[in-house]
Amino acid sequence: MSQQLHKVRIRSHLAPRREPYWAAPLALGRFLGYRKIDAVRGSWVARARTEDGRQQYKALGALTDAFGYDSAVAAAHAWFAELDAGVIPHGRYTVEDACADYVKDRRREKGERCAADAEWRFKHTVNGTAFARTELARVRTREVKEWREGLKLTPAGANRMMTTLRAALNLAVENRRIASTAAQEWRSVKQYKNADGRREIFLDLRQRRALLAAATGSVRDLIEAAMVTGARPGELAAAPRSAFDSRTKTLKLTGKTGMRTVPLSPAAVKVFDRVTRSKLPAAPLLSRDDGKAWTRAEWTELVRTAAAAAKIEGEPANKAKLPAGVCLYTLRHSFITQAISDGLTTLDVARLTGTSLAMIDKHYGHLVQSASAQRLAKVKMV
Repeated sequence: MSQQLHKVRIRSHLAPRREPYWAAPLALGRFLGYRKIDAVRGSWVARARTEDGRQQYKALGALTDAFGYDSAVAAAHAWFAELDAGVIPHGRYTVEDACADYVKDRRREKGERCAADAEWRFKHTVNGTAFARTELARVRTREVKEWREGLKLTPAGANRMMTTLRAALNLAVENRRIASTAAQEWRSVKQYKNADGRREIFLDLRQRRALLAAATGSVRDLIEAAMVTGARPGELAAAPRSAFDSRTKTLKLTGKTGMRTVPLSPAAVKVFDRVTRSKLPAAPLLSRDDGKAWTRAEWTELVRTAAAAAKIEGEPANKAKLPAGVCLYTLRHSFITQAISDGLTTLDVARLTGTSLAMIDKHYGHLVQSASAQRLAKVKMV
């Protein structure tokens, strides 16, 4: 028997019971119900019959002044739309669940290195937070923005974290764990503009030597390789032993701009001669102490530890430490800065580091102008 649940008087006279009272069908095989808990409390429930004849139920929420009959009808229709879209019925599916599924997907589709990178990001920014425990269907734009602001990262760092999170939540939509309409909540969170501005942390020669001296084990080789090549950390970590050719003194790297072969300085040749000794061609060019390839998760903490322990000899205590925020990518910036300051052309630097002239001009144009002014001062015209 259907009940006129839209009427407050009818609901108030219902006897408390576990089985919901059902109103007239909202559509064929689809109902809104009201579970009477006690004299003053109740909650809304939706019910739908699937194509295979089974009944599916969805708890919509407690009756409140803000969530009355009309709101419950709207919530029920939203759930029916999810079922029509093929969303897989499931229990409570949280942001952290979506992130874990994304890591599994990356491991299966892209490999261990990609999965480890995503896992490291979620471990340090999502897991264990109130945001992580939020049911994905209930995530709102405001909560995503509050999570991002709470990271206390640079705009560029926040953009990278947001890109990874957005990919994880979009995968949940693709896998029918949530309705596609939910994606608007995180799609509305725009990336910070002009986040990738001029790089600020530059390590001079003494600082670089101090960092190298403080590093121990195989991470020292990784740090030194980054110093002498200016390559992206991921390019070095992904390179096999065969990428280094001791006869031609070159190194093959694959990155954002595809594969490139770069000439090596005498210092770089010395480094790679040492790290490749007795290695098979398919082995990692730069490996961890256990012989396996590096991932971001492994090198990040070790580089930070070395940077914190570094001491510049001959400097007072307040100047002996490296600036805060030093990471492996800092060495790429330092290489480009040093190379331009020492007179290499922007074309040479772009080719060596696998970037474009436009990016060099955007991030290092001030150095190019300064170096040009110094060289111009030496030109004798009259």
